[in-house]
Amino acid sequence: MSSKKRDYYEVLGVARGASADEIKRSYRKLAVQYHPDRNPGDKAAEDSFKEAAEAYEVLSSAETRARYDKFGHAGVGGPGGSQGFSNVEDVFEHFGSIFEDIFGFGGARRGQGNRARRGADLRYDLSISFKDAILGAEHKIEIPRRSSCETCAGTGAKPGTKPEKCRTCNGMGQVAVQQGFFTYSTTCPDCRGKGVIIAHPCGDCSGSGFTTKTSNIKVKIPAGIDSGMRLRVTGEGESGVNGGPVGDLYVFIEVEDHKEFRREEFDLLLPLKVGVAQAILGTEIAVDCFEGEPVKVEIPPGVQPGQRIVVSERGFPKLGKHGRGRGDLVVEVAVEIPNKLSKEAEEHLRAFAQAHQENVKTHGAGFFDRIFGH
Repeated sequence: MSSKKRDYYEVLGVARGASADEIKRSYRKLAVQYHPDRNPGDKAAEDSFKEAAEAYEVLSSAETRARYDKFGHAGVGGPGGSQGFSNVEDVFEHFGSIFEDIFGFGGARRGQGNRARRGADLRYDLSISFKDAILGAEHKIEIPRRSSCETCAGTGAKPGTKPEKCRTCNGMGQVAVQQGFFTYSTTCPDCRGKGVIIAHPCGDCSGSGFTTKTSNIKVKIPAGIDSGMRLRVTGEGESGVNGGPVGDLYVFIEVEDHKEFRREEFDLLLPLKVGVAQAILGTEIAVDCFEGEPVKVEIPPGVQPGQRIVVSERGFPKLGKHGRGRGDLVVEVAVEIPNKLSKEAEEHLRAFAQAHQENVKTHGAGFFDRIFGH
């Protein structure tokens, strides 16, 4: 590195008005680029590494940065400028926290293997009927899940014995490894991060502390639920580790199709076929909406194919953010045209066409053609 110090902003490649975050990001990039482990034996890279650390030391502090902006190098380290770092180890010691943040390692941390950990969450896919989606229901499901072993109370050790502290990591679950200039932590190879050794394993769980059991769980299905929604059953997941809390069960819902009804958000849709006479003169139908008395729906005279008739508040109950109340019952009318008529019915229809001055086919053509032909 040159005996004449470069401008610290130039070293980090940032403008003089750069924010603290911009300075930190730039320094991280340079630290990775010139890292000694990435450039073994490269004196120029090592000098650049120390130079960037020195610049960051000054510019990362609002106080020293202000002095540097006003007086230059003389303002932050006397005539010779900032004191700098004599070796790379000084840099690591001075910036221990930021290097752990950048490279993901630091000193071995105590208690990683023995800390309490939450149990795993479980998933169950449940198929329910269309009716249950409207009315709500309660389902019993069977879940195989890992639970704390009752024989050893989750310790993994044979009754009458107890786990022993791992001598390799002294119960920390991690060991320190020296590599080049760095000391970093890794999982203990003997206890596999648990911090303890099971000298006499429990016969029921083989030393794991857990057994798999099938549990019967009641799941309440709220009225109005739809496919793709999920229910959270708190505390019905797997057991925690080292006294940690139990996980949760998530039930994913799939609603079966219905042979007559369809669902549109919270509306109950019923495609309905009516005859020609019913469409012209009107009619009344009774619709079973799965609860209470059937709903009477008035089909008005002259109803058109595709027309929708709405009966308020007879659809699905609304859930959560969708508000209160219910959706609607929506009857979508389709006019069914017969392909055969009796002679008497045909004569009546011809008289109807004549009264309305409608041009129809003469005798001999098929009925469908006579209705829609010219």
